[in-house]
Order: sequence, then C-alpha cells, then structure tokens
Amino acid sequence: MMSLSEIENAFFNHAADAGVIFTDRPLIADGVLHRVHIDGDKRGTKNGAYILHADGNPSGWFQHFNTGISGKWTLSGKRELMTKAMLEQIKVDRERRQVEQRDRHNDAADKARFIWSNAILVKDQSQHPYLIKKNVQPHSARLYRDDALIIPIYDENKSLVNLQMIQPDGTKRFLSGGRKKGCFTVIGKMSVDGVIQIAEGFSISASLYEATGHLTVVALDAGNLELVALVFRRLYPVSPIVICGDHDPVGIKAARAAAVAVGGKYILPATVGHDFNDSLNEAT
Repeated sequence: MMSLSEIENAFFNHAADAGVIFTDRPLIADGVLHRVHIDGDKRGTKNGAYILHADGNPSGWFQHFNTGISGKWTLSGKRELMTKAMLEQIKVDRERRQVEQRDRHNDAADKARFIWSNAILVKDQSQHPYLIKKNVQPHSARLYRDDALIIPIYDENKSLVNLQMIQPDGTKRFLSGGRKKGCFTVIGKMSVDGVIQIAEGFSISASLYEATGHLTVVALDAGNLELVALVFRRLYPVSPIVICGDHDPVGIKAARAAAVAVGGKYILPATVGHDFNDSLNEAT
C-alpha cells in the first residue's frame, strides 16, 4: 500500500509531465479544491487548482487557468469518473474566478480612466523619445508623469478598459488586471475605400497609417490579431481587412490565421525579421 507522500508525489509528477508544476508542497489529499501558484507564473498569483483524494482508488484533477492545461489522474491508471462533489467544487471555483476576473477588469478600467483624464495630450513627435526613435507621430497618445507615453485600449463597445504605457527606452507594460484579449486602439479614420489595416504594435500601426491613410487598428500583440480582426469583421461586415504581420515565424502564423478567420488578406514586410515600422523607415 502506498503512503500518502507517495500518492502526493505520483499526482505531482503526473501534473508536471503535463506542464503544470505546483510550487506549494506538500499537496493536500483531502478531496477539496485548492487554488495554488504554478511555476512560471507571476509571484503571488494562484492560477492553478487541484483536487486530490487518497481514499479507495486515489485520484485527482488539476488545471492551469492561464494555459488551459488540465488533467485527471488515478493511481491505478484506470479511468475514474469525477464525483458529483468534485464537479460541483470545480463549477463553484470557475464561477468565483469569473467574478474575480471581472472585478480586476473593472478596477483596471477605473484606473485607466483616471490616468487618461490626467494625462497630457502629446502634440508632436519631439515630445517623447520613443516617437522620435520610431519616427512616428503621437496620434492622440498622451503623456503621463512626464515620461510614460500612454496608449488607450478600448473594447468592442468603445469603452476605455486598459492602457499601454511606453517608457522612453521602449519598455512597455499594461495596467495590472486590465483587459487585453480582443481589445485595441485605432489610428486614423475610415478612408473612402473602407480598407481596415490591423497590425501588432502602436509604432507599426502609426507607420502604416502615415504611409497609406487607411484606418489602422493596433492589436497590441500577435496573439491578439485574430480576436481583434473578428471584432472588426462584426463591426464592418463588408470592409476589406488587411492583416499587416511581422515577418517572423510567430507573426506570419498569426497574420495568416487572422486573415483566414475574417476572409481578409495578409501582407508582410519584404525583409525577414522586420516589422512595418522597420521597413517603412528604411524606405524613407
């Protein structure tokens, strides 16, 4: 008969093999859901959960909410259906996490509105080193506390939900807890032909708008391109959408997927490793 520590180690190793490594040890085999920190996550977060029981045929369940990785384990290796009590715990925890996330989003949106209302409109490229370095205009960006360039981030309902702060050295960060998935900022207005360009970052999008005059959407990163493209396809069902990807493996894959998802097309800079800010500045 295996000891409690051996059961706990077997479950831990099974989760670790799946890519979910608990940092809180020992694990507690009491049949109750526990929220825990996962190796690689930000310190202080508890984005993992598990249920482990040692009675009868020892078994457990685990999940990493950030990655979506989850799994079940039994000591015997045989499939065991989760008990009604375990399923109820998972449901309650999922609902609790949804409430917690909504609260974090609301707090970040309140903070974004406060900072945005107290920031100063940037009128010229010369007012911030990042704009000078990237050779783009501010396009309604603002300045906060004399050094951070503030980019507003909106949701599909055009509500301000987050901010991107760009330091003079180019370091970027978002407000903690703020929404980003499917959110964006917009540069320019719709042109006569109705073309919508979608790119990853602010400087890339600014360069594209300045070169073409087409409405350009900042999707913030490659992983957000498809989600933002889908938003704009819903908002503008017949507009041509062009995904302007970075010429690297991640950028190409993301741009292609976004274009396919909305029935649009994608373009890339001619030079491998470049984004459109690089290529357009190189051409001038």
